Amino acid sequence: MASIVVVGSINTDMVVRVPRLPRAGETVLGSDFRQLAGGKGANQAVAAARAGGMVAMVGCVGDDQRGRDAVEGLRGDGVEVSQIHRLSTVASGVALIVVDAGGQNSIAVAPGANARLTPAIVRQAEPLIAAAEVVLVQLEVPLDAVVETARIAAGHGVRVILDPAPAQPLPDALWRHLALITPNVTEAAALTGREIRDQADARAVAGILLECGVESAIVTLGADGVLVATRQTKTMIAGLAVEAVDTTAAGDTFAGALAARLAEGADLLDASRFANAAAAMAVTRMGAQSSVPTRDEITRLHHEMG
Repeated sequence: MASIVVVGSINTDMVVRVPRLPRAGETVLGSDFRQLAGGKGANQAVAAARAGGMVAMVGCVGDDQRGRDAVEGLRGDGVEVSQIHRLSTVASGVALIVVDAGGQNSIAVAPGANARLTPAIVRQAEPLIAAAEVVLVQLEVPLDAVVETARIAAGHGVRVILDPAPAQPLPDALWRHLALITPNVTEAAALTGREIRDQADARAVAGILLECGVESAIVTLGADGVLVATRQTKTMIAGLAVEAVDTTAAGDTFAGALAARLAEGADLLDASRFANAAAAMAVTRMGAQSSVPTRDEITRLHHEMG
């Protein structure tokens, strides 16, 4: 059975490169267009698989060509897809992404079939979830399905990781089942009401997250690195100096690689360093799943950068 189960979104990304992100009401001419596999859940499943994990995906697509292509892409990366449901009454999810010359992005998502992932569908995957080492969830699918996933996993003693993106208020019913939460700066501020301007702020925000009941918190700070917080310690892992081309899947790559290493039995700091290297490699390439590195690439960068 899979050591990692990812429950979440599956999208097709439509990406335009632009010299700068448009302001409200402004049209900016782009240089090229690409249609790529994406969705936070699918991205994280691919990231975990390429990082060496045995991965299964739970989610929904439409009965359309985009959905079929998405499922085949996941299967091609070795992800087990028997719990991906094809729905005939709704289209597959789509994300519209613009990426500027510095690699920063702006994203709008039409959830489509992702919005039809229900607690009942999640319950069908309970045998798969129960057999996992790690369950990874995000917030691009309905919150009640995320809560049900966490409830089932925690009930079987399975570690639950939440990547809280896109950020929204989280119910106590979810917090109490989480082993780990991995927000970026924006998401951490949304969850806690405190902005992060420096490492002291990051440490304070991590403390607030721990007070919510989660066992550990990792706040990703982009090029500045990663703060790993437990009830005992708060440790800063420095960012790796790379030339960013596209940051679209950096957080997803981090989450998937982290899950893969934790499923192997690595400790939180070791897994975080590995995931930090994976995310750094991902931002040097265009696209979401197309930018996700392999385990050998991650290991090589990790060793080169110390």
